[in-house]
Parts: sequence; structure tokens; C-alpha cells
Amino acid sequence: MTDLATRAPATPTLDVAAIRADFPILSRQVHGRPLVYLDNAATSQTPRQVIAAFDAYYGGYNANIHRGLHTLADEATAAFEGTRETVRGFLNAAETRELIFTRGTTEAINLVANSWGRANLKAGDEVLISRLEHHSNIVPWQLLAAELGFTIKVIPVDERGVLDLDAYRALFTERTRLVAVNHVSNAFGTINPVKAMATIAHAHGALILVDGAQATPHQAVDVRDIDADFYAFSGHKVYGPTGVGVLYGKADLLEAMPPWQGGGEMIATVSFEAGTTFAELPHKFEAGTPAIAEVIALGEALKWVAGVGLDAIGAWEGRLLAHATERVSTIDGLRILGTAPDKAGVLSFVVDGAHAQDIGLLIDQLGVAIRTGHHCAQPLLAHFGVDATCRASFAAYNTLEEIDVFAEALERVIGMVR
Repeated sequence: MTDLATRAPATPTLDVAAIRADFPILSRQVHGRPLVYLDNAATSQTPRQVIAAFDAYYGGYNANIHRGLHTLADEATAAFEGTRETVRGFLNAAETRELIFTRGTTEAINLVANSWGRANLKAGDEVLISRLEHHSNIVPWQLLAAELGFTIKVIPVDERGVLDLDAYRALFTERTRLVAVNHVSNAFGTINPVKAMATIAHAHGALILVDGAQATPHQAVDVRDIDADFYAFSGHKVYGPTGVGVLYGKADLLEAMPPWQGGGEMIATVSFEAGTTFAELPHKFEAGTPAIAEVIALGEALKWVAGVGLDAIGAWEGRLLAHATERVSTIDGLRILGTAPDKAGVLSFVVDGAHAQDIGLLIDQLGVAIRTGHHCAQPLLAHFGVDATCRASFAAYNTLEEIDVFAEALERVIGMVR
């Protein structure tokens, strides 16, 4: 078996022109100007190889999977389960049965909360969550805490948006059961030391769940090296389709967890007299007909990423971030939020006298797509005294020239709204 996460070139190089040729949408115009797409932390664009996977499935072997005995069902099942092996290599998981297909990171975290959480958490227990978290890694635990009575404790961050590792250590007690933390902050780009955090959590007898939605597009992820108990990511952040994602869980944990949803595929037997017995992993957690085409297309996206090389992608995005930071730092009244020394390609900022939404609307008129708002990270932004930021986020297909277009457009827009 080949681990895709280890297939990056030894010397990171990137042919950005060749990469851009794989993305049809990048040739379009917006308001009469070439599209400059800098909203990749929300959703990355998809290469033609991913788009072709949908045509191949629906035009050639569209059928339900696993239970059919005919040729189309066999072909669909093989392609679907082939993606599971691709994901296994991408994350360096030990076995494909440790990988559950979900609708995305949000559903994966909710699965853990409602299966492992309900079975293992009780009043008086503690769950540690960082201030950097996306709402998807806060709200499920708040809902469950209100029902079961456990306590949520917040891991603080410093003025750079860096997680305070000493404060993290000090939060543990004999009642700490779980740490839920993102690998990379979607709002600030901070890369958290999840391997060290896992070591600390395990030393205290706690588990760790890692939200990897913003990590998988930018860096190689090895769940065994991290020693994550659970790791989740979404397809649409990593050049794949929407509506599909993955939950990795250690096999012994998943085996002990009860099913979250009931229905077809997740059963072994169903009887009114004897009740229901459940399928083996991973199918115990995959009730009903899944997003078959999306899963197959996700496999193509991960193969595309591996072919480019995550080391090369990360190095190029670091160059884009450095150039963008240098360009916007000269703008009067602009303040960057999130200045961690170890960052992914995310640039969040506010501008004195200008609302983020106004900037976002006006810069779109100049062909530049950025994200504005709270980025589903309201507790983090409130901690820094703001309710919204502008966020430019970068991907393998972005260019230094696009950064210059963005910076010039931003200066023009700020001059209009002040």
C-alpha cells in the first residue's frame, strides 16, 4: 500500500501555470475582470479530474453499492471502496476500516459527539476546546454538555493567535476526558501543535479529536504520527466536492462506539423478534445510500493533491502569504489578526473606518473574491474585539500576480469607503 501523504517531492517545486490549466473556473471573468479567487479556506476550486469523475460515474456505472450483484454495482462499489484506500494512504491510517465517510467535518464531529460522547461523558467530566475553534467543533459539545452536564473548558490563545501550551497543560484534571482542537485555524491560519497536544492528553488519560479541515489542503497529515484518536476533514476544502468528508477513528474506539444513525447498510441482521445486529466497521457508521459520486470524486481530488505534492503546495502557499502580508502591511490603518510564526495561507485583517462587509462587496466588483464576516469563529473574533474580518486565503493555483491585483484592489476599495 502506498501512503499518499509521503509522496511529495524532496525539493518542493510547483508549475503554477500547469496547475491552473486543471481548473476551468479560473478562466472565467467576474464583472468584466479576470477572477482572482482568494476564498479557498471556505471552499477550494476543483480540478477537471474531479469534475470528470462525476461524468464517468453517472455516464458509465451509476448504481448503488455493496449489495448489488450486477456489473454496474460491482464497478461502483470498487470505485467507492477504492477511495477509502486512497484516504487511508493520504492520512497514513493503519486500516481502511478506521475511515468513515461523512457529509464533511461538521457531521464527523457530530458523529463523535453523539456516539462516543453520549456513551462516555457524564456530569462532572471535562472537555477541552481551544478558543481557535470553528463553530462546528464548539456547538456539538455545547449541545451535549447541556444535556449530560459535563464542563467545557477553553484553551486560551495569546495576542498572536497562538495556543498557550502551558495553559493547556494546566487545564487538565482527573475529570478531563477529551480534547477537541483544530489542526489549523480557519480564521487565523494558526497551525496548532497537535502531536504535542495529543501526547499531553494521553498522559492524562484523555482522548483527542482533531478538526483537520484546514490542514489537509496545505500539509501532509499522518494520523498515526500525531496519535490522533479522531481526525476529520472535508472534501471541498481539499480540491474535492462538497457534501463529503471523512472521519478517522482508531479501530478500538470505533468498535466500542454505538451506531449514530440507523438504516440500510449499517446492519447485519434486523428482526422484530430478536432486534438488530450491526455491520462491521466501517459500515456500522454509514447508514443509507452514501454520496457515491462525491466519494469517488474525493478520491480523484486526493490523488491530484498527492501528484502535485503537499510539501510543494505548502511551500508555495507560504510564499504567497509572505508576499500578501508584505503588500497589505503598507496600507494605512490595516491591522492583521493572527500573526503566529507557524501559519497556513490565511490572511485575516480589519481596516480602521471600514466595515469588512463593505470591503468584500466592493472588491468583488474588481474581480477579487475574499471572505468577510465572523468565519464561524465568533468566540475567537470577540476575544480580539472585532465582530468581522476580511480574509484572503490561498491555494496551489494562486499566483504572485493575483496577490498584487488583490492588494491594489484593496487599496482602491479602502479609499472609497473611508
